[in-house]
Amino acid sequence: MDAGRETVRGACEVERDVMVPMRDGVCLATDVWRPLGAEGTPPSPLPVILERTPYDKQGVSRSEVSATNPRSATRAEIAAFFAAHGFIVVTQDCRGRYRSQGTFRKYMSEAEDGYDTLEWILRQPWCNGKIGTMGFSYGAHTQCALACLNPPGLACMLIDSGGLSSAYRSGVRHGGAFELKQATWACRHALKSANAVEDPALIRAREEELRDWFRRMPWQPENSPLAATPEYERYLFEQWRGGTFSDYWRQPGLYAEGYYDSFPDIPTAIVGSWYDPYVSSSLAHYRELLRRNHSPLRLIMGPWTHGNRSVTFAGDIDFGRQATLDGNIADDYRELRLAWFRRWLRDVEPREDALPVSWFEMGGGSGRRNSAGRLDHGGRWRHARQWPPPTAPREFYFSADGLLRPAASGEAGYLEYRYDPDDPVPTIGGSLASGEPVMQGGAFDQRETPALFKYRGAPTGRPLSERADVLTFETPPLETPLLVTGDILVELFVSSDCPDTDFTAKLVAVYPPSQDFPEGFAMNLTDGIFRMRYRDGWDRETTMRPGEVCVIRIELCATSNLFQAGQRLRLDISSSNYPRFDINPNTGAAENRAGEFRIATNRVYVNGAYASRVVLPVVERE
Repeated sequence: MDAGRETVRGACEVERDVMVPMRDGVCLATDVWRPLGAEGTPPSPLPVILERTPYDKQGVSRSEVSATNPRSATRAEIAAFFAAHGFIVVTQDCRGRYRSQGTFRKYMSEAEDGYDTLEWILRQPWCNGKIGTMGFSYGAHTQCALACLNPPGLACMLIDSGGLSSAYRSGVRHGGAFELKQATWACRHALKSANAVEDPALIRAREEELRDWFRRMPWQPENSPLAATPEYERYLFEQWRGGTFSDYWRQPGLYAEGYYDSFPDIPTAIVGSWYDPYVSSSLAHYRELLRRNHSPLRLIMGPWTHGNRSVTFAGDIDFGRQATLDGNIADDYRELRLAWFRRWLRDVEPREDALPVSWFEMGGGSGRRNSAGRLDHGGRWRHARQWPPPTAPREFYFSADGLLRPAASGEAGYLEYRYDPDDPVPTIGGSLASGEPVMQGGAFDQRETPALFKYRGAPTGRPLSERADVLTFETPPLETPLLVTGDILVELFVSSDCPDTDFTAKLVAVYPPSQDFPEGFAMNLTDGIFRMRYRDGWDRETTMRPGEVCVIRIELCATSNLFQAGQRLRLDISSSNYPRFDINPNTGAAENRAGEFRIATNRVYVNGAYASRVVLPVVERE
């Protein structure tokens, strides 16, 4: 494919589809945007901003919006914006996507391809030797992947909502389970592959096929909506069936945790949000780079869902006017990035009073229904020099009467329920993305509504807490506010009559009944899962013996929430959260190869030697 050069509105010129060779001979389609000087010629050399994407380097980016301009900009428009401010901008289609050659294997080629691209940029006469990277979601994954190999020329990064610290622990798998957003993502983007047709009717038909597929566990290769795009089906099942933490999961595109020592010591900005699937990765990047490096770090954690930083809500919860990035952290997302790259690629000094860590503390609102029908939960930004803020651990123990108590009390015992894989607990919100049309990220009342996707049967309209396979443990109404900020640990003593099963935990803020919400409102904050076969280590599988009491630790994604007086803090315990996570058939069969389901009788033990508990990071109020 021949590159073409054109002038864009007199401010810059672009050379499109330069085919940049990788080490294996595959060529990746690359656009180069260069500002034009006063005489209409490109000034050189200049610093470079690189974005690598599987979403079409010339296409629309849904996250490129602002509060004042909700129209999604194209990546070409964004490149032209930065070029007009004195940067060379390089955008590239990832291997096997759009105009690039090769076969797409999600995550697997980004480290080497990114490294080779930086080497190519450094050889160009228009590069002054300083390269910054940017990108949202998969564009963040590509940055972390190339940083694992410490490429030449990398001077700063702005990592937004992604970058896999450990795909095995969060992002692809979680607590041993498989995150099924990987399946919905694969189906959506396979539609945009070279052999797919863009047709609204076809897309609607395939979405219905996808819903039907999600009601037919367990899945098998060559019998899926991805069968017509075998490269997508192949990598999806490859990652699903890789249940143990093997060398596969230690590759640089999947495991920054194993390569942080190799990351260049450069200024890095990290943007994340509480209802994003990469909460754990965002905070791991910050924590590990802070520990190892000396260069400045910037951390921003908002209350949003994936990339929706210019709206005030997530799901059915509104956090108020302060919730957006726009007008609170920066004028908008473009200006945030421009200030970052001006500082670290062109040595333009920032304001001296800016604190490097900002996070949104959810809560403190009226609890009323706003004009859009959402619950006003409220919140405010906090700023500090480091994350996390000072906290003290506070333990709450589960009791047989369903209460969370500050100390274990009463006789030792257990609560029991039957987990039927053919009737899993449905997913209602959470820290997830790319789940449509079967799931949606964000905060919602934990109640089945008509729009809810269920594996079996129709939505009942009733709270999940009324299901027989959900155990709820909650505090009495709080007498004083409780501010929880940081990582949350649930320690359970459990048993089962099956060789394998899952246990899930969900932290919920419970509003009391009110005029606007007569039955109250149970707002999900964060959740986690643990697959029992991995209780002795992620690199091995151990089946359970009937009645064997085991201790497990479920790591919930970090959050920041103010529980107000009168509210209750609740933990929901069960054994499924579908389709956020795959269904455990309880048989102990190999990952995604089970041909039958088995109903499990599962127990959670309380008090005595088996005192199950939750450990919360509590901030002292001013």
